Amino acid sequence: MNKLTKWWNGPWMVPTVSGTLILLSFFVARVLGSDPVSNLLMVAAAAVAGVPIAIKAVRALMVRNISIDLLVSIAAIGAVIIGEYWEAAAVTFLFAIGHALEARTMTKTRSALAELVAVAPDVAVVLRDGEQVEVPAGAVATGETVLVKNGAKVPVDGVVIGGNGALDEASITGESIPAEKTEGDQVFAGTVSRGGFLQVRATGIGADTTLARIIHRVEEAQDAKAKTQAFMDRFATWYTPGIMAMALIVGLATGNVVLALTLLVIACPGALVISIPVTVVAGIGRAARDGILIKGGEYLESSARIDAVALDKTGTLTEGRPYLTDVVVLDPASTREEVLTWAARAEAGSEHPLARPVLEAAAAEGLSTAGLPEATEPVPGKGITATTGGRRVLIGNAALLEQYGVADTVGAARAAEELAAAGRTPMIVALDDAVLGVIAVADQVRMDAAQMVADLHAAGVQKVVMLTGDAPLVAQAIGKATGIDEVRAGLLPEDKLDAVRELQAQGHTVAMVGDGVNDAPALAVADIGVAMGAAGSAVAVETADIALMGDKLHKLPESIGLAKRTVRIMRQNIVIALATVAALMAGVFAGGVTMAIGMLVHEASVLVVIVNAMRLMRRREPATTQVAPAPAAQPVEPARVG
Repeated sequence: MNKLTKWWNGPWMVPTVSGTLILLSFFVARVLGSDPVSNLLMVAAAAVAGVPIAIKAVRALMVRNISIDLLVSIAAIGAVIIGEYWEAAAVTFLFAIGHALEARTMTKTRSALAELVAVAPDVAVVLRDGEQVEVPAGAVATGETVLVKNGAKVPVDGVVIGGNGALDEASITGESIPAEKTEGDQVFAGTVSRGGFLQVRATGIGADTTLARIIHRVEEAQDAKAKTQAFMDRFATWYTPGIMAMALIVGLATGNVVLALTLLVIACPGALVISIPVTVVAGIGRAARDGILIKGGEYLESSARIDAVALDKTGTLTEGRPYLTDVVVLDPASTREEVLTWAARAEAGSEHPLARPVLEAAAAEGLSTAGLPEATEPVPGKGITATTGGRRVLIGNAALLEQYGVADTVGAARAAEELAAAGRTPMIVALDDAVLGVIAVADQVRMDAAQMVADLHAAGVQKVVMLTGDAPLVAQAIGKATGIDEVRAGLLPEDKLDAVRELQAQGHTVAMVGDGVNDAPALAVADIGVAMGAAGSAVAVETADIALMGDKLHKLPESIGLAKRTVRIMRQNIVIALATVAALMAGVFAGGVTMAIGMLVHEASVLVVIVNAMRLMRRREPATTQVAPAPAAQPVEPARVG
């Protein structure tokens, strides 16, 4: 009974009933020889299929919109009046089939959204008063402990506080390989446990989860119109009344009512109207499945024109987690352990981000930092000075040594320059009035960074530019390792904005990729702002034009390639639709194209356009140019090493 009700309320009920009446009409006419009954059945078929069309036409007129449905309604009513019952039935029946196909296609192209909704968990197992309690997922309170067992869906966003396991995060990041999760790792609602047992502290529930935000974003994106679609809507607004006027003039000039009604039918721009939205929805749906959130059709279309990409360095081309790479001993009376120990003791009281890798390296080697220094003073642009154990320690550049009158007699500046040229950030270490050595830290270049740059070029991007606040020598080394076309270093946030504007002034369509914080001005002014690794970041998901949910660089060229495919298919569909209408109109004036034949060819063009758009739903691996991975930082041997 439920299936029957679903079918009765579905898009295929009207064409099925109408088609059945048409077959009965032919049967009555050919077998029983009753033309009046046959004609009555044919009119009934036209009414069944035509009434919904007429209702839509009237509703459109009420909001001052002359729609395609009005063309078909006038043609069908006119055909009935002049006794062309078969033509009336055929036109409305075929148009109803077209509507059903469109509805089914839009449902299918929105399947990515349906899949996201389907993975939303219904229940959660919560630990309350030491007992495991099963509750609706929406009833979990923030801060509660949720248990995730093998095979279960994670019901909330949260942080692992106990246990370990593997989660399938394909619904969030598009990655099919399960991610290992241990204490301290973040998990997302809708992901599925593929093994292990996790205790998760809930941080996001219900509409506040990453999955809910993605669903909301995809809903809005699939409804947003591309510029081409908006143009086509305006075109149809003028085109439809123009066709009606032309049909009226032809009818009055020739006295041929059938010809005028036929023109109304075959000139329907149905394929043209459906060609853009079905393509946009399919493209955005395909992207969502792959963990790429595109804000709407306009941004999808703009992404196809991207020919310059500006990249932040830290966290995009690099891992965003610096580590100690070198300890260069320059004082013959000192050892490696002494240089690192004094540096760590001084950095223990520093807020500088490079203090952490120094402290971590000292701790890993079992060196004592003896608590906090007695005093720590940052020297902007130069480094820090600290007093620890009654001794003064300087850590910074050559300008810091000069400011405090420490003579560089052991070649520290030259050693620092060599380290910087190799892509490290060097820091000279001086104790009291003597230079002990140089330490260096580096941010590891991502293994897939060079491949990503090569893939961007393969996708049609002419220029890949690095915009970073880091030192020029460090930036140049990373740019060389990854194949970046242009490196701009030592930039403040406003400098990055100016760099993007400069690229735009050169005629480029620019995509800016960054973390959305210090890169916010540049992201805002770029033609397309791209947020990397946006899973879990509400701000990134809501504000970026494109949000790459997984922290995978290959998704950037993949998104540009998908945008180009979508626009290419969009243009193909426009050509198919316009060529079909032009050929049919020529056929009508030349003779031989009837109302029924015209509508049949017209609906066939709708089907071709739909099938062409559906090709986007197939996943296609992007073409890549194989390059060697970016090399990890290697120790540098300066001229003098103690």
